[in-house]
Amino acid sequence: MNREVLRLAIPNILSNLSIPLLSSVDTALVGHLNGVHYIGAIAVGGAILNMVYWGFSFLRMGTTGPTAQAHGSQDREEEASQFGRAICVALFFGVLLILLQDLVFWAGLSIMKASPLVEKHARIYLSIRIYAAPATLSLLVMHGWFLGMQNARFPLYLALTSNAFNIGLNLYFVKVMGMKSDGIALGTLIAQYTALSVGVGLIVLRYRPTLRHLKFENIIKWSALQKLFSINRDIFLRTLALIFVFTYFTAQSAQFGDAFLAANAVLQQFWLLTAYGIDGFSDAAESLVGKYLGAKRIEKIQVAIKYVFAWGFALAFVLMLVFGLGKMHLLSLFTDQPKVLEIANTYFIWTLFVPLLSCLAFLWDGVYLGATRTDLLRNTMFIAAFVVFYPLFRLTYPYLGNHALWLAMTAFMVTRGIALSLLATKHFFGARPLSLPAR
Repeated sequence: MNREVLRLAIPNILSNLSIPLLSSVDTALVGHLNGVHYIGAIAVGGAILNMVYWGFSFLRMGTTGPTAQAHGSQDREEEASQFGRAICVALFFGVLLILLQDLVFWAGLSIMKASPLVEKHARIYLSIRIYAAPATLSLLVMHGWFLGMQNARFPLYLALTSNAFNIGLNLYFVKVMGMKSDGIALGTLIAQYTALSVGVGLIVLRYRPTLRHLKFENIIKWSALQKLFSINRDIFLRTLALIFVFTYFTAQSAQFGDAFLAANAVLQQFWLLTAYGIDGFSDAAESLVGKYLGAKRIEKIQVAIKYVFAWGFALAFVLMLVFGLGKMHLLSLFTDQPKVLEIANTYFIWTLFVPLLSCLAFLWDGVYLGATRTDLLRNTMFIAAFVVFYPLFRLTYPYLGNHALWLAMTAFMVTRGIALSLLATKHFFGARPLSLPAR
């Protein structure tokens, strides 16, 4: 089992860590420009696009589990159908986002309420990056489908392609061409379509026999669409709650001023590193749980969960040590603005322990997604967001200020982990384990 977990997890970790690495490079590039508003523009523009794309994260999360279950039961037609259904949805909504971009920008900027200078540059950033929407959503589908097919190498190839081009182009546009946050957006746009081209090539080379089973009547099969809509509805609602938390966090950061917005954006890079690193093992759990559920090997699911958690917590300890020992060096990589560094250093304590405090939530997410128990993920996310995060911030804000934001965010993560752990004692390790829906 160790070999299976690591075979899936290591490429996923490398793939996932390349995402916050890109964000970190972007933050570092604009963090050394003359003016903190460039960091704010990236933070606000990125938060709005994250809000949009997270809303479509079901294209990744809702594809892996069902595909893995089809793979475990050796149902080749359903493997192909899962890809066909999801890619059609991705392309439709990608084009729709471009057509509705003015509405998207207005809604997002209205929520953020950033300073006029930050809003100006955020709007420029958004007006370029939005044209990557069809590619971005299609890459979510490819990532999820490859993981469901027990292939963690191809998502790594796509991530490395996208981020290598992105970093290289961003450096060129900012350092050579003298562009600002608009250069960051243009680099991302080109990189996304480059990665999409590579993804199409990989599918043609490796999965042509599988896609020969693709039939239009299977794609539009009503019972399959009902299940797809049910899973995706739960993931979408869960994601809306997650979007609310992170968007509210960024919006409240902006209320404290541009320096606090920039400092919180820098500190969030450490949260992203933690999330995407540990999610490597979460993705492994998603693939394995789905496969063994499809093969009806319940005992293997329980073993996989134990191994995934052991490795996940080991990585969390390593990340906590790295953050603690390299605090000032790491912060200085992102910005040389004295005020931003001062604020970030003040609130760094909330970042130091985040790997251990959030590990449970990240790992259980993968287990429940693989088992397609998205209803439980939805319910626990709503509790963490609306019963814990928001009330806790409103109660403590008058006394703690920016500390209240970080306290609420930490409590949000801890609540998710504890709630999913308690539910797991029934659904995965109880007297009647894994009373899960059949395919």
